[in-house]
Amino acid sequence: MRSARRAASSVVLSCLMLAGCSSASVGSSPGAGSGSAAAGPGGVSGRAIAVGAGPQKQYTVQQQPAAGSCHYRYEKGEPLEDSACTPGAISPAVTQTNLASTICRKGGYTKDIRPSTYVTGKEKELNAASYGYTGRMGDAEYDHLISLQLGGDPNDPRNLWVEPPDPGHRTGGGVNNKKDPVETKLHTAVCNGKVALAAAQRAIVTDWTTALSSLGLG
Repeated sequence: MRSARRAASSVVLSCLMLAGCSSASVGSSPGAGSGSAAAGPGGVSGRAIAVGAGPQKQYTVQQQPAAGSCHYRYEKGEPLEDSACTPGAISPAVTQTNLASTICRKGGYTKDIRPSTYVTGKEKELNAASYGYTGRMGDAEYDHLISLQLGGDPNDPRNLWVEPPDPGHRTGGGVNNKKDPVETKLHTAVCNGKVALAAAQRAIVTDWTTALSSLGLG
C-alpha cells in the first residue's frame, strides 16, 4: 500500500516538473460548473463558456486586451476571432427554460439589452488596437461572438471582437458579414426547438463557419 502511494506521488511530481503540465492534468477541470462546454480549435476544447454579468441598467466601457495581443484566424478566407482573447461569454439571464420570455419572445429582445453606441464605440476602437485591425472602421463590425439573439452576454469583453469585413468586401460598403445570417438561422432553430440553446452557443464559439453544418442545419 505504501509503495503504491509512493509511486503515485512520484508520477504527480514528475508531471508537475514537465513543461506544459497543469493542475488540469492531475484531475482538476478548469471552468467546470458554469456555462456551456465548448469544444474545438484555438484552445477552447473541454472548457466551459464563461458566464458574464448579463444585462445592465447602465453599461460602462470595458477594458480590452493589450494592443497587438490578439490575432485573427482564417477559415476559407473568413475571419475568425482569437479564442484566447475572445472565448465567448453567455448571459445568465437567458436559459433553455426561459426562451419564450427572452430571446424568442414576440416583439424582440435584443434592443432592450444592447449597450449604447457611446460605450461600444469606445470599446470598438480599443479592441481594434487589440487585434491590430487597421482597416476602415465603418466596414468592421464590433461583433458579439455569441450573438445577443443566442443568449450572448451584452458587454462582456470576452464576447466582443472587431470582426473584419468578408473577403471581397467593397471598401466603404459598410458592415455586411456572412456570420450574421448564421446567427439568425441558429436563433430560428433554437426557438423552433430543433437545437438546444447550449448546442447553438457551443457551435458558434467553436467555429461560426461550420456552426450550421455541425448541427445538421445545412
